[in-house]
Amino acid sequence: MANDLWRGKWALVTGASSGIGAALAEELAAGGTHLVLTARRARRLTKLRGKLHAYGVRIEMLPADLALPSTPAEIFAFTDERGIAIDLLVNNAGIGSYGEFRASDCERELGIVQLNCSALVHLTRLYLPGMVERRSGAILIVSSTAAYQGVPYMVTYAASKGFGLLFAEGLAREVEGFGVRVCALCPGPTASEFQKVAGVPDELLAGLEPADRVAREGLRALAAGEHSVISGFTNWLGVEVQRMVPRRLVTSAAEVLLRPGRRRETQ
Repeated sequence: MANDLWRGKWALVTGASSGIGAALAEELAAGGTHLVLTARRARRLTKLRGKLHAYGVRIEMLPADLALPSTPAEIFAFTDERGIAIDLLVNNAGIGSYGEFRASDCERELGIVQLNCSALVHLTRLYLPGMVERRSGAILIVSSTAAYQGVPYMVTYAASKGFGLLFAEGLAREVEGFGVRVCALCPGPTASEFQKVAGVPDELLAGLEPADRVAREGLRALAAGEHSVISGFTNWLGVEVQRMVPRRLVTSAAEVLLRPGRRRETQ
């Protein structure tokens, strides 16, 4: 199994308190990986740690908010002080928003960039040199199928996920000669709390993929040395179809689908 690759090693999982992050943590624990779990919600982390202890792995927990620019350095200091060499960095923490950009909260939009882009770059920059020095390591970046197109009414989120995808694919080629794997995991809509937090209407949440399936696909692709992977055949097919039509047509179709109040307008 792909998760066995990190048996007896340490993984750092950000955004581990729910959704894909929690699923990735459980998959890794089941494969014998020791874990450093971080997220904002201490109570959720404590509950997850209690559950994962059943796998017989060591677990460290650090409640932290990666929306704050100082947090990546605090996380790195936490592992460094404990002598923990991170062999797998899972950059999963992320946030989005739904609605018209012109009416959005500016601080929230900037917070998306901070968490989805800046924190990702900062954590990767902190942990990558040690992996290169050891000539062994892996980095999984949780992106999205939204990375492949502009998404009206989720414009900052989609752009930030495009950043994560390109960052992962470029870095993967840069460091593979040092024995370090980098992969972007691009799920479509997934059963998690993300949509609720982002404010996505319920009518747009059909066909959600289970988080555990997404986690397994990401770890499989990372272990196989793939630079990016789209989770789910339907999601993969959708991205491939997009490649064959003009980009403007893709975003126009997305605008109609995601337009606020669309269901009420057509009833």
